Amino acid sequence: MEELILFLLTFLFVFLLYEIFIVSPRKKANSKKKEIIEIKYLDSKYPLDFKKIPYAQLLQICAITSSIDIAIVVTVLSRLDNYWLIILVGLFLILVLIIFSYHLVYLFYKKKGMIIDGKRK
Repeated sequence: MEELILFLLTFLFVFLLYEIFIVSPRKKANSKKKEIIEIKYLDSKYPLDFKKIPYAQLLQICAITSSIDIAIVVTVLSRLDNYWLIILVGLFLILVLIIFSYHLVYLFYKKKGMIIDGKRK
């Protein structure tokens, strides 16, 4: 039960930080000049058609995805006692979660038909 509370509180805290400092300023400016690193990763790795994807929706999905990733890592690492083990497991876990979760984001947009047809640019 404690882990669930920790997960939810971490998720809400990180999500609110994303909303306040990353999503809201970019929605208001509607500027794609300062893309967040998550969007740059998606752009470099997957053939998404960013002209079809609403930018505000993509920001929201990135905020939710990153918040879930961080909450999972914090919850898992809270169970460990050894400092070096926390560092090793944390690095491994965050890398695996980022790759997996943003692949799921790609599959979501692929299912909606928002990918570039043919080869990459």
